[in-house]
Amino acid sequence: MNQKTIKHYLSLLMLAWIVSACSSAGTPELSGLSPQAQAVAIKQYGGVYKVGNPYKIMGQWYYPKEDYNYSEVGMASWYGDDFHAKKTANGERYDMNTLTAAHRTLPLPSIVRVTNLENGRSLVLRVNDRGPYVKDRIIDISKRGAQLLGYQTKGVTKVRVEILPEESKALKAAMLGQSVEKSDLIPAMPKYSSTGSADLTYYVQAGSFSQEYLADDLCLRLERFGNAKVSEAFVGGAVFYRVRIGPFRHEEEAIVTLNKVRNYGVYDARIIRE
Repeated sequence: MNQKTIKHYLSLLMLAWIVSACSSAGTPELSGLSPQAQAVAIKQYGGVYKVGNPYKIMGQWYYPKEDYNYSEVGMASWYGDDFHAKKTANGERYDMNTLTAAHRTLPLPSIVRVTNLENGRSLVLRVNDRGPYVKDRIIDISKRGAQLLGYQTKGVTKVRVEILPEESKALKAAMLGQSVEKSDLIPAMPKYSSTGSADLTYYVQAGSFSQEYLADDLCLRLERFGNAKVSEAFVGGAVFYRVRIGPFRHEEEAIVTLNKVRNYGVYDARIIRE
């Protein structure tokens, strides 16, 4: 067997073990499995692929669609015991102890990354339900997801939700028994601003030193906050050693880290855009 076949076989073996070991409350935890293995489990537990027609809740219309460029900032809530073991919008059984979520318009199922902008934690979830319908809330996350993102006791938190296009398209194809063309998995080109430049990358710069050992010392202490590195910069013919954390794709994520670094005592830290 080639390597690809072996990986697929191992995924199916893992799936068989998960399905045999889990309770009948809901679809088992599927993170880490291949799209094909995920699709088998989802279907076995009653799930289907669907987008759905426009619908109206409390006077508000919602328009489900396949949007593989979706990215939004808003509030996240979570749901647990009251919905545990009940049917989700795509026919699965909700299990509050697995990593799933409800969204008002994204395809079911699809894969999203949710970043808690208040503490920087990030998590990949499978969307298999509809909701929430409270103002300003853009996603409802399973109890386990809320625990891992660090806001279960708080109830709500500010997040960024981004669809993972490659993973979502691959799962859709597996659910529908289709093959995925490589061209379908090519990420979208970077969005451009009105000035014609590509989207910016963000860093938190904690300091700039003329002596390398000072930069190394600060870098070591800031590794707890993310990917801290020392880089050289030449200014006026002199070399300086900059301590930066990043890169970050979104400014909100950089702001979260900036606040942590300043609370740590590095009051001159700032955000750099490149």
